[in-house]
Amino acid sequence: MQQQTLTLAAICQVAFLVQKLSRTGQIDQEALTVMLNSIVITSPDSTLGVYGDDVANLKIGLTTLISHLGDKTAQKDPELTRYVVSLMALERILRKRGNKMSELGERIEQSKRQLGHYEINSETLISSLASIYSDIISPLGTPIQVAGEPEILKQSINQHKIRALLLAGVRSCVLWRQVGGKRRNIIFARRKIVDCAKQLLNNL
Repeated sequence: MQQQTLTLAAICQVAFLVQKLSRTGQIDQEALTVMLNSIVITSPDSTLGVYGDDVANLKIGLTTLISHLGDKTAQKDPELTRYVVSLMALERILRKRGNKMSELGERIEQSKRQLGHYEINSETLISSLASIYSDIISPLGTPIQVAGEPEILKQSINQHKIRALLLAGVRSCVLWRQVGGKRRNIIFARRKIVDCAKQLLNNL
């Protein structure tokens, strides 16, 4: 349950960051770096290892998860829910397309080689990760329509950050599935997930 909660929190964190960036043009750089790194950490020792071995790195996601799966309906944001559901739908299609999974793995390895020359949050790497999303993930299903300020969304660096974040979201969906996550769990084990997320936050 803890691993499912962590990976679901990571998906929620991506949704929150995409929304924040598209509306304000601002983003928590540490949270962005954590999510970008999660794409290239492909052989972790543990689930938490994908996110820097620190639950605090997913604080935004855990808080978002609690507000959206908790009992206070006023805190729920349909736009965030749409992003999460859309990411899960893309992962489900990807899982059935073995050739695309292989292609995705190859492209991520190419990006990892660039890490010898550039930081993960450099424009070069963000652009590289964004192109992976555009080339492989986006064409799989209905494109995710990101809402926000047109002036912000017109800027190429923001477009690249959003696509790189969505790639990180799909990565976390894959991981969520690998640790036993299923959509019905979100419905039937909702209270357990929320309690687990609250416990994780309380331990920080």
